[in-house]
Amino acid sequence: MSRQYTLQRAPTSTSIHIDYAAELNEQQLAAVTAPPGPLLVIAGAGSGKTRTLTYRVAYLLENGIDPRNILLLTFTNKAARQMLDRVANLLPVDASGLWGGTFHSVGNRMLRRHGSALGYSSGFTIMDREDQKDLINTVVAGAGIDPKEIRFPKGDVLAEIFSFVVNTETSMEELLAGKFPYFLSLLEKIQDVHDRYEKKKKATNSLDFDDLLEKTLSMLQQHEGIAAFYRRQFQFILVDEYQDTNKIQADLVDLLALDHRNVMVVGDDAQSIYSWRGANFQNILEFPKRYPDAHVFKIEMNYRSVPEILEVANAAIAANVQQFRKHLSATRESNAVKPALVALNDGAEQAQFVAQRILELRDENVDLHQIAVLYRAHYHAIELQLALSRRRIPYQITSGIRFFEQAHIKDVTAFIRFVANPRDEVALKRMVKLLPGIGNRTAENLWRAWEDGLAAAGIGDPGSEATSTPAGVTDPGYSAAPGYNFGERFMAMNVSAKSRKAWEQVAHTLDEIAPGGQPNSPSEMIRSVVEAIYDDYAKVNFPNYELRREDLDQLAVFARQFKDVHEFLSQLALISNVDAEAAPNQTSDKEAIWLADGMFPSSRSLDTRDALEEERRLFYVAITRARDELYLTFPHMRLSGGYGDVFQRPSRFLQEIPSALVEDWQVNRG
Repeated sequence: MSRQYTLQRAPTSTSIHIDYAAELNEQQLAAVTAPPGPLLVIAGAGSGKTRTLTYRVAYLLENGIDPRNILLLTFTNKAARQMLDRVANLLPVDASGLWGGTFHSVGNRMLRRHGSALGYSSGFTIMDREDQKDLINTVVAGAGIDPKEIRFPKGDVLAEIFSFVVNTETSMEELLAGKFPYFLSLLEKIQDVHDRYEKKKKATNSLDFDDLLEKTLSMLQQHEGIAAFYRRQFQFILVDEYQDTNKIQADLVDLLALDHRNVMVVGDDAQSIYSWRGANFQNILEFPKRYPDAHVFKIEMNYRSVPEILEVANAAIAANVQQFRKHLSATRESNAVKPALVALNDGAEQAQFVAQRILELRDENVDLHQIAVLYRAHYHAIELQLALSRRRIPYQITSGIRFFEQAHIKDVTAFIRFVANPRDEVALKRMVKLLPGIGNRTAENLWRAWEDGLAAAGIGDPGSEATSTPAGVTDPGYSAAPGYNFGERFMAMNVSAKSRKAWEQVAHTLDEIAPGGQPNSPSEMIRSVVEAIYDDYAKVNFPNYELRREDLDQLAVFARQFKDVHEFLSQLALISNVDAEAAPNQTSDKEAIWLADGMFPSSRSLDTRDALEEERRLFYVAITRARDELYLTFPHMRLSGGYGDVFQRPSRFLQEIPSALVEDWQVNRG
């Protein structure tokens, strides 16, 4: 006879009580133990924001709030898990019923339960960006758009456009005018593709990542019964990193908190730096307007940085008009080292200083893992990557792949590699695959035809030094024979009608960059390739076209220091091949920042106060990452395309920091 055994639910309250006054500082304690109602917690950099949220959850549970009535919204599921794990370590209670995760994961959960209200079954597919791109391309083809007739944005770019429309809640026309003006003439066609895309998703029971927010909000707005159900369930809502929320996310929170208004949002307006991906700075700034009875708490005790760094940080953000004013105070003792302000002659000398200082810190027993170099844009690190490579200093780019390994850099340099070494198979294939209608198989056939033509002309003996060197590194003494005509030979090759027009443009460009087989200067070649071919290609293929174009412009500037194409290619290969070892990504203790006006703040941000203030917030965020030492560097001169050396002023942000807070370093040239 079987025996019945019942598992008892773990208690939701406990006789174990947390001594909050002992565990938290006075500012944290006030926020954690605040009474119900709308709460805005302005948590300064390094002030223990996660600790405050964790103890708030524990405080609610300890005061008898059922875990099922708590919603914790974070920007990563990992952050939510870590907070709940910490809560479990504080209180022996079963908090498994608590909803914790990202806005998208919570939206997914709601739609799985109630998505039928919008016509989606619970088994809907969530497309990743690759799936989304493929579906959009299918829709474009179905719309009868011929890419041979018009340069229409590719699936990746359209996905980015559609995402911005959703997350910023702006019209397609407004979005294109502001962010993609070069596609404004295609407004009707893009809108038609978007409408077809929405219908296609519905027909295939599929959602993209943005739908997890947009469709959830629509469902709650259109179906009061569902909204009322979740408003009753989530009696307490906590939101992490509120300064990074977009319009939809803020609307979701407001809708769910409509009845009880027990919502705590935690963030730092001074660290709102993601408007470029749809974050709405006004969400945190105007929270007290949307909730007039909100209590505002400021947590200003910093546990990360020494006082000298925090004094600079406080001064750096002071000029912003739109902010909740706060003053970071250090819990750490002074190390008697003021942040350094270092002026250098040019970008190369700046890179030399940073590399040398890194080696000196290493000799002072500072682990390389504890050192970071921050810069405003990827191209700012061109000279630095070269300097680090020459000194064999291992490093890791944490904002993406290394500058010279990016697709658009390698695409353009493929043209240069090819005219420098016509037997460079990798370069030719990469170059021709940029053209419409040419894939791997066609590229292989074209290479074989090209190789046969070289052999017939007696150019580039396969056994010679020139063809036995690694890809990308050519023999300094090798060049195509005088009178060698790339364009003529390209025009003699057979390509499809779809590719013919673009092929003729490539042929013309090859003659332009290497007239008579003799390569022009690397800088001239880069500009010619970009203007004649690659600029149009980049617009339709890359969502972040403007940043990539900026990179290519600066690549041309960087290349001006190399008069010989072979020296230029050798340096690129050095950077790519020497840096085999990379230091793991770790929190930094020593930091350096490139600070020239027009570079930081970016020249693109100088037109409006809002954009300039976000740049200042970015500067503030960079400063507050440093723990022990901070180096603020800038070059007096920089190369500028077509204008030679250009004098540049120190960043206006440096002028806002009292000179008494920093130490000027006078750099001597040995």
